[in-house]
Amino acid sequence: MKLKELFHYTYVFPVLAVVYYLSGVVANGVVYEVIAGLLLTSSVLSAVHHAEVVAHKVGEPFGTIILALCITIIEVALIISLMVAGGDQAITLARDTVFAAVMLILNGILGICILVGGVKYYEQFFARTSATTYLVSIVSILVLTLVLPNFTSSVNGPFYNQSQLTFVSIACLVIYGVFLMVQTVRHRNYFIMPDEKEEEHYLPSLIKTLVSFTFLIICLAIVVLMAKGLSPAIESMVQSFGAPKSLVGVIIAAVVLLPEGMAAIRAARSNQIQSSLNLALGSALASIGLTIPAVSVVCILYDIPLVLGLDKKDIILLSLSVFIVMLSLSRGKTNILYGTVLLVNLAAYIFTVIVP
Repeated sequence: MKLKELFHYTYVFPVLAVVYYLSGVVANGVVYEVIAGLLLTSSVLSAVHHAEVVAHKVGEPFGTIILALCITIIEVALIISLMVAGGDQAITLARDTVFAAVMLILNGILGICILVGGVKYYEQFFARTSATTYLVSIVSILVLTLVLPNFTSSVNGPFYNQSQLTFVSIACLVIYGVFLMVQTVRHRNYFIMPDEKEEEHYLPSLIKTLVSFTFLIICLAIVVLMAKGLSPAIESMVQSFGAPKSLVGVIIAAVVLLPEGMAAIRAARSNQIQSSLNLALGSALASIGLTIPAVSVVCILYDIPLVLGLDKKDIILLSLSVFIVMLSLSRGKTNILYGTVLLVNLAAYIFTVIVP
């Protein structure tokens, strides 16, 4: 590994973030909080880069698992740190964050990818079997985790009792595990378009892989610590706008999904819409399929109440989004109308979060 590679931003920013956090000035004012937010975002981007390096070294299916776990760890860590800091007032944070992630992916990332590709290429083509496989898994987990809790009777309110939460967590893991086997082993051809050329990645050396693995751990740790330090500032900012606390979940989801969103949009601009779908829908599935079980385990162990059921407004918006995505991906090709409608749905979601 060359010395100049160590001055790449993915190495420099995590080190700066660690030094900045240890200096104890994170919460000393607005300017310091803005700097901390920039370092937090840079650390998230760096974590995904180092996870990709490790993934390229170990190959598939382990590479896919590492990337999914990396994003899930960041999301779960942010959720848990803010839930613990916020106490009983943060019992809906996990639900809001997962719901926000799904809405941002299905409407935002997919909408931008389809719109960008449609503007540049008029139509883009993808394998319908891949979209169907993703959506079957996503819809099942969405209903089990975010809708069904409103209709169970063992506990009053949008809660699961401990046994129900355990069952649903296991169900999510089973669906995600079988999907992963289908994607990487049994039906891998579902997720590859013959006309699309896969990016060729060089195989990193063992030393570079070990360095990236070390920095991956550093990035994950500093993201959690920095987010915990910034949690009062985030909540204060949301309250200053007069917006409900659910906006905090949107902010967390946007930070976590930034790397995947950028990669998916780049793929769409390169006429690789299949890669965009794999990134976007794969992130949505991992977000709910892995985050809910992980948060559930922590909440059960530490006896933290966990609200999962959505209210009627959010169920309607979620149903609309899933229905439009299913229609948009049913023909195996895209155009600018599909992307425009999805982005309008996203605008409606964000607007109703701020002005409920």
